[in-house]
Amino acid sequence: MQAVIMAGGKGTRIASVANDVPKPMIQICGKPILQYQIECLRSQDIRDIILVIGHLGDIIKKYFGDGSRFHVNISYIEEREPLGTAGALYYLKGDVHEDFILLNGDIIFDVDFVRFMDYHKMKGAYATIFTHPNNHPYDSGLVVTDQEGIVTIWMHKEDERTIYKNRVNAGIHILSVKLLEMFQEARKADLDRDVLKKLISDRLLAAYDSPEYVRDMGTPDRFEMVTRDIESGLVHAKNLKNKQKAIFLDRDGTINIYKGFINDHEEMELIPGIAEQIRKINESGYLAIVVTNQPVIARGECSVEELERIHEKMETLLGQEGAYIDDLFYCPHHPDKGFEGERVEYKVECECRKPKPGMLLQAAEKYNIDLSASYMVGDDERDMEAGKRVGCKVVKTERNVAVEFKVIESC
Repeated sequence: MQAVIMAGGKGTRIASVANDVPKPMIQICGKPILQYQIECLRSQDIRDIILVIGHLGDIIKKYFGDGSRFHVNISYIEEREPLGTAGALYYLKGDVHEDFILLNGDIIFDVDFVRFMDYHKMKGAYATIFTHPNNHPYDSGLVVTDQEGIVTIWMHKEDERTIYKNRVNAGIHILSVKLLEMFQEARKADLDRDVLKKLISDRLLAAYDSPEYVRDMGTPDRFEMVTRDIESGLVHAKNLKNKQKAIFLDRDGTINIYKGFINDHEEMELIPGIAEQIRKINESGYLAIVVTNQPVIARGECSVEELERIHEKMETLLGQEGAYIDDLFYCPHHPDKGFEGERVEYKVECECRKPKPGMLLQAAEKYNIDLSASYMVGDDERDMEAGKRVGCKVVKTERNVAVEFKVIESC
């Protein structure tokens, strides 16, 4: 694989940290951001790297040279005038011969690129963007996909939105060489608006959703957060090649106020204080994964589309308080038959309805989770039984009371 890094940013929002070097050369824990990126690529045997430089680019060339000091091969594309986030891709034509990684130069990440590339090839898209939840979705661009992972809507931060799934473009992409045919000249272009969004109507843009560590450090607050995460080892630990730890959360009575079965998103209301506790989970390195029985589908009391709206409302409310979930699994089944309005196809004995552990096992396979190092948290004995069956530690909570994260830590 080849990697292209857009390393020409000025970093106006983070000038208080450093204003005499290009943004990718700002140091964290003694190393430039760009060096962390190159070392992550090299650790996965990605050694052919092209740096697109502009503002104060000579500083980057002097530090990295041809890359031999870092055991990689580095070449450069120099922008004589700013070409935006995509204009310089024109110069890749003829030099790139297979699908390649494109990275923003101001992010710290540790991602399993083999896993990412396999997904991209399976989708057959012209471009696949890396998406994840973050703690400030209200001022981020949000990506909406269908069940196949194909992007259907891309909302920019200035676009009006009321209820949304917290999935954000992280600044890591895999692009097909076919995409380069769109560039007929070197002119200023925005990658998101002028290139990637144009692929949506033809279903040529896919999204790879992952909880791995990707953070921009474009503001002083985010810079400090990334620094702490590097020092603690969290950045590398989140790579899905490593075993993950999760806190599985029931939904009704554990995250949202229990009101019986909810079948309308207007009824979704968070338990006071729960967003703060989930935020602690996010900061701890554990995955926050919701596993919930939703027999309202089988009973015919709620459509799949409305259930998705209910979950979007939950993610919106959490995001407003700086918290997020990494994923959500729900069981739509209910075995008892003979009720008016029921959906027969869901009236089955399944392996996912708690106390059976199917949802936990599905999450463990998807995210390489060590279940023995994980927790199941809920307000019902079915939650406890599901957790015990797969070897999780279990924490039973009082219904409609926010569990305190220190309780989990002490178990």
